[in-house]
Amino acid sequence: MADQANGLAAFIELIETIADNKYVLGDHLVEIGVSGPTLEATLSAIAMAQGELGHARLLYNWASDLRGTGKTDITDQTGKAFASVVQVSDWIEMISALYAVNAGTDLVLKSMLEAGHPEVASRIRKLLAEQKEHILYSRGWVTLLLQDAGAVPRKTREALDRAVPEVRAWLSKLEQSAELASGGYVPAQAGFAARFDEIVARETQRAVNNAG
Repeated sequence: MADQANGLAAFIELIETIADNKYVLGDHLVEIGVSGPTLEATLSAIAMAQGELGHARLLYNWASDLRGTGKTDITDQTGKAFASVVQVSDWIEMISALYAVNAGTDLVLKSMLEAGHPEVASRIRKLLAEQKEHILYSRGWVTLLLQDAGAVPRKTREALDRAVPEVRAWLSKLEQSAELASGGYVPAQAGFAARFDEIVARETQRAVNNAG
């Protein structure tokens, strides 16, 4: 029973960490997204804000159900959002954080599906499908920013250097969690951090190659 309780507690923390980051990113997409470099970028950011906030609500409600406390009104994050996400102050930092967080989250959610834990699929399948658009959008902008002129590529790399290591550290913690693996929430030896490294390296290298 103790093992099950520890596994559930670790899983709730995982869910709330994703929810917190999506909640904060949703706010940034509204507040900072309105100053997008193009009208299309601004409209897309506002639309994605609704998606991120919707995903956060879904995950918060799931965590409440797992605790047996029922749905609650969400007025703020629970304190688990990454510092690089909370401290976003401009478009470049927002896009970089959005890309890093969703790329990492995508790996975790897909592994949760693969683990085959009961009720997981029904909770996250729609979220995963919608999140794919957010990844494509943010990845596309990261690529454009890295290929831009002047100080933009440098600022983008600096923003990624803040966001990527924090997401990677979280992924490394998850893959080393005996509680999550023994509870059947994620596969053993998930290799999140290494897979995340490959994804980020591939995309940033592609941008550099295209710029050349």
